[in-house]
Amino acid sequence: MAMTSAPLVENLTIDDIKTGLEADSILLVDVREAHEFEAGHIPNSVLVPLSTFHVADIPDPSGRRVVLSCRSGRRSLTAAEMAFEQGLAIDAHYAGGFLDWVQHGEPVDLGL
Repeated sequence: MAMTSAPLVENLTIDDIKTGLEADSILLVDVREAHEFEAGHIPNSVLVPLSTFHVADIPDPSGRRVVLSCRSGRRSLTAAEMAFEQGLAIDAHYAGGFLDWVQHGEPVDLGL
């Protein structure tokens, strides 16, 4: 029996992220490590570090779309693969990640 392949992961833009956060239609999950998150993160994002990533650690999205984010878009794709292997299909990530957010001059929260 062949394994089903992971779903394609949509590359969301900063506008998609801003709109989703403003409308409370996405749960933005930051998969960077705690020290990176503490030094600066997208407001209203939640931390689930890639080094200890488990889908059970993702808060209840309460009907929102789960979107992964990291520094530049690489670790979020890895997390999407890990989520699929753990039984949760996540179909979107912030392709530009935190670097893109900062480059656009968007607000940043500090701390955990």
